[in-house]
Amino acid sequence: MPSTSPAGTFPAHTPAASQIFTTVLTHGPLTRQEAARRAGLSPAAVTKAVRPLIEAGFLVEDAGAEVRPAVGRPANPVRVDGGRALFAGLKATGDELIGVLTDLCCRIRVARRVPLPGRTPSEVLPVVADLVRELLTEAEGFGVRVLGLGIAVAGDVDRTAGTVRRSPFLDWRDVPLAGLVEEATGLPVTVDNDVRALTVAEQWFGDGVGLADFAVVTVGAGIGCGLVVHGRVVSGAHGVAGEIGHVPVVPDGPPCHCGDRGCLEAVASDAAITTRVREVTGVPVADATDALALARQGNAGARAVYARAGEAIGRGIATVANLLGPERVIISGEGLAAYDLFAGQIRDAFTAAAFGSAARCEIRTRPLPFEEWARGAAATAIQSFVGR
Repeated sequence: MPSTSPAGTFPAHTPAASQIFTTVLTHGPLTRQEAARRAGLSPAAVTKAVRPLIEAGFLVEDAGAEVRPAVGRPANPVRVDGGRALFAGLKATGDELIGVLTDLCCRIRVARRVPLPGRTPSEVLPVVADLVRELLTEAEGFGVRVLGLGIAVAGDVDRTAGTVRRSPFLDWRDVPLAGLVEEATGLPVTVDNDVRALTVAEQWFGDGVGLADFAVVTVGAGIGCGLVVHGRVVSGAHGVAGEIGHVPVVPDGPPCHCGDRGCLEAVASDAAITTRVREVTGVPVADATDALALARQGNAGARAVYARAGEAIGRGIATVANLLGPERVIISGEGLAAYDLFAGQIRDAFTAAAFGSAARCEIRTRPLPFEEWARGAAATAIQSFVGR
């Protein structure tokens, strides 16, 4: 497989260059004056940072879109040339691999899904290599190089080391995934927790743009939470910040796979809901899709299970709001398919449990397919490329 060359590196690895580029990427087009104001840098520092980025083609000056600043002469805005580079992103589930090819602005150009023949690293890695090879072939049609690959995996991930410490859905422990995939593909690889990757995408390109403090809560196979505090995605000293899925919300509740009882994940995950619907109704629903269909048919027991899950999610979100005081909580994940069955319970439980001004936190839903999670992985590759 082709590998990146020095020509495929970010042209100015200085803090100011990375900061200005990120500012224009997330908020642009911007005049130099506006970029300086948003980044908290002097106009001279911005001019020095912008020049090599324009020369390398990563920033473009829109001479035809002239605007006049509050004072001084007219100024041309600068914007990121999204077509200057491509990035690949992969999201691994227990059953399939979802891959996307995005441009530098993280817009999806190509999306692919392939099943996994098994869950061991020896079974997954060849599928990863084949899918990346396919995405690189697609990139040739655009005539642009792929400059990085991001991989998003559920569980405990050490992004700095590129190691999956533990992934419950793949049953992996201490897999040096970044190094293995770099060797197989020749691309720089960033590996991160899937919810944190999604949070990066929301921070740079989605509903978190411009917010210094927000959270992403995902519901579905598991319950996850990505945190942005003072403008930075937080992973914590040990890489597990935001694990609200294992916050107890039901005293003496059902057992959780973590060994505790009454965890949010043991009440509100897809598997927990499916199990509880079987117990309450006596109907042998096979999975979350069947459980949801039964509830939508008006089965009172099934609907009560979803209501209980909504209350638990609301209390979990209130815990995040009480501890960190985010401006916004974005709820996402495949579990949002049932949002109409527990939206009211989420909001009521949140309002009851949020303390004081924490109740002012905005709750916003954002249904996202797994392709968007793969896009989050690509966002982490873009982030690594820029050096942020």
